[in-house]
Amino acid sequence: MTEMTSKKAIELENKYGAHNYHPLPVVLSKGEGAYVWDVEGKKYFDFLSAYSAVNQGHCHPKIVDALVEQAKTLTLTSRAFYNDVLGVYEKYMTEYFGYDKILPMNTGAEGDETAIKLCRKWAYEKKGVPENQAKIIVCENNFHGRTITVISMSTDPDARKNFGPFTPGFITIPYNDLDALETALEDPNVAGFLVEPIQGEAGVFVPDEGYIKKAYEMCKAKNVLFIADEVQTGLARTGKLLACDHEGVHADILILGKALSGGVYPVSAVLADDDIMLCIKPGEHGSTFGGNPVAGKVAIAALDVVKDEKLAENAERLGKIFRKEMKKINSDMVELVRGKGLLNAIIIKPKNGKSAWDVCVKMMENGLIAKPTHDHIIRFAPPLVINEEQLMEAVEIIKKSILAFE
Repeated sequence: MTEMTSKKAIELENKYGAHNYHPLPVVLSKGEGAYVWDVEGKKYFDFLSAYSAVNQGHCHPKIVDALVEQAKTLTLTSRAFYNDVLGVYEKYMTEYFGYDKILPMNTGAEGDETAIKLCRKWAYEKKGVPENQAKIIVCENNFHGRTITVISMSTDPDARKNFGPFTPGFITIPYNDLDALETALEDPNVAGFLVEPIQGEAGVFVPDEGYIKKAYEMCKAKNVLFIADEVQTGLARTGKLLACDHEGVHADILILGKALSGGVYPVSAVLADDDIMLCIKPGEHGSTFGGNPVAGKVAIAALDVVKDEKLAENAERLGKIFRKEMKKINSDMVELVRGKGLLNAIIIKPKNGKSAWDVCVKMMENGLIAKPTHDHIIRFAPPLVINEEQLMEAVEIIKKSILAFE
């Protein structure tokens, strides 16, 4: 076979793959820690971390070893039978996050779908909402995945156009707006409030301090489930184990994914207490791969790494340094810097026809990869194993790249 080049790899994807992504023109072939290398051998800082799936760094040896060892022994039984890993994993997860039960799935979107089904089932069987009348409150500019039901509650025109008809049962309110939530909660058929503690895809939109806690209290007062989508914000990314921990909120239903496997394998999970979780009975929900032995071993290793390597503390400390450095950039292209922990974004004001995409291409040329969201925002989310020296080196690349447009 001829040697793979970046040009050849991109041509192959364009010819044989669906055109459902618009990647930066870099072809990666190796990763380690906070770094990735392209097929030509050029080294980059990874400042996207696969949308925060690689919090533990690329190819973390402990997680990879867990994957390899289990993959040699037993990979899949389906849930038609018991296996010797699942119960151990479930006990580990419920104790780690403080819930009675876990329902294991594979992808973040499946996690959200599971939470929606769970919430509706609870509404009919416990809250007494009339059948097929349950409503779930969601926020404008949310991102919970790409399935039909999930895009039914999206306000992104690209996500929705020509994909209807949509699933009913959602009330959309502005994010970070407690008055709007209060009004929506007046409806007795509201079963849940599904929210990202920080809106990631919307450009790392951090709500006002106290928003999550007050929203949780308002839900409690109306017997409405508070459902936290922590697929992107969870697992040490924002400087705490969960973003909700910043305000001491323990969600009724918690959705996890992405970094639950350290980016090594698709693993997601929904956690809740018995009163909610046991509403779903055998045959009512499931997944062939959900809770497979490899996933269980990988997730345990990935969560051990989060704790053992103090990744939340590292994210908290380095995040403050990062935002401080970004605010020092002397360019009118940098309109705003925001974030929490090592989930950050800068809003780019176009200059001389140059946009956030151009800044990302320039950073790529200088050895750092990140991706724009919504045309004018660049999200920065390096692996949480990055150290201060590496962070400062990356900061210099970002500064140099932006200042190149002055």
